[in-house]
Amino acid sequence: MRFIHLYLVGYFIVVLGVGLALWQTGVLGYVPAIWVGVGALVAIGVGIMLAVSSGKPTNTKAVQP
Repeated sequence: MRFIHLYLVGYFIVVLGVGLALWQTGVLGYVPAIWVGVGALVAIGVGIMLAVSSGKPTNTKAVQP
């Protein structure tokens, strides 16, 4: 598995853990459902951007003999 996939899986596990902690403490009961959805979309977008930016750079230069 590539590093970008590991980073993305780890990020989603952290986001899921934070969401479950907020749900268990009852905080999400006070927040309207639309804002929970907006927050989830933002978290997914940030996770994808971080995973892509942390990927290993590719070497595009040709090797000179």
